[in-house]
Amino acid sequence: MIAPSSLLTPFDIHLFNEGTHSHLYEKLGAHLSKDPEGAAFAVWAPNADWVSVIGDFNGWNRDANKLVPREQSGIWEGFIPGVKHGALYKYHVHSRVTRSGADKADPFAVFAEQPPRQASTVWDLSYEWGDEDWMKIRSRANGRQAPWSVYEVHLGSWMRVPEEDNRWLTYRELAPRLA
Repeated sequence: MIAPSSLLTPFDIHLFNEGTHSHLYEKLGAHLSKDPEGAAFAVWAPNADWVSVIGDFNGWNRDANKLVPREQSGIWEGFIPGVKHGALYKYHVHSRVTRSGADKADPFAVFAEQPPRQASTVWDLSYEWGDEDWMKIRSRANGRQAPWSVYEVHLGSWMRVPEEDNRWLTYRELAPRLA
């Protein structure tokens, strides 16, 4: 499985190998594509014998969607047609050192299931802003001289739902309490 057009250019690989790539979040992880429809996946697993993407779209079958290594970088990548926003996935990483495999969450995932489940979620980050009116008055209403405050909170320990097995709240559930 090779991506129709890889998200990783030779220059990306060069920067990655020298440790100076500053935008890896744009290259590694899961990235949706409209044409062709599906998702590109890439993960760094330098000691892997092989890596595959498992998920609800392939019945969690570790043999269904194997990734290919990218040169000597330790990056494994591939494209899976038909994967959509909201699909659950993990990487199955088979170690050449231990000769065993393990299912791993994506370290570059932008969305994931709530614990105790641990799958990553393919997520479409495109967003249509609707704040044109605010942008027109922002400099007057929120100038550099206007007072402001920062409230920092650790969401995981601040509030939970005891009636539901003490689960964490989602960001959407917490937002009204914070705003």
